[in-house]
Amino acid sequence: MTQQKSDERPGIAAAIVVHEGRVLLVRRRVSEGKLSWQFPAGEVELGEAREDAAVRETQEETGLVVGAVKLLGERIHPATDRLMSYTACEVLGGAAHVADADELAELAWVTHAEIPQYVPYGLFEPVQHYLDATLPCGSDGVYRR
Repeated sequence: MTQQKSDERPGIAAAIVVHEGRVLLVRRRVSEGKLSWQFPAGEVELGEAREDAAVRETQEETGLVVGAVKLLGERIHPATDRLMSYTACEVLGGAAHVADADELAELAWVTHAEIPQYVPYGLFEPVQHYLDATLPCGSDGVYRR
């Protein structure tokens, strides 16, 4: 479980949801700097595990029911200066849609080749490695590194 000091801003938990050869990205109504498209994410509540927060935020934002597979890593995000954790998740049920229209403008299931169009500034290295290993990289569906 992640412990927060009372004077610190809560950490942000992001869900890396891969399903049928694509990864889920959401576009927030209000961008954080140049961050427009990103993974479903939100603040970790007091006493909540990072992985549980990623699962909860995904359902709240997209209506998709997911389960945490593994924590991929964490860092201080260079653009927001917030503690970020990234959790690989699997789809358990539901269909992704904009469930929280106050926060999200749209969502997209993105192929490996399309990621740079949505996130041109690159991904956190452990997340990129996970997606490289998990998503088909070529148009022929062959996994490549």
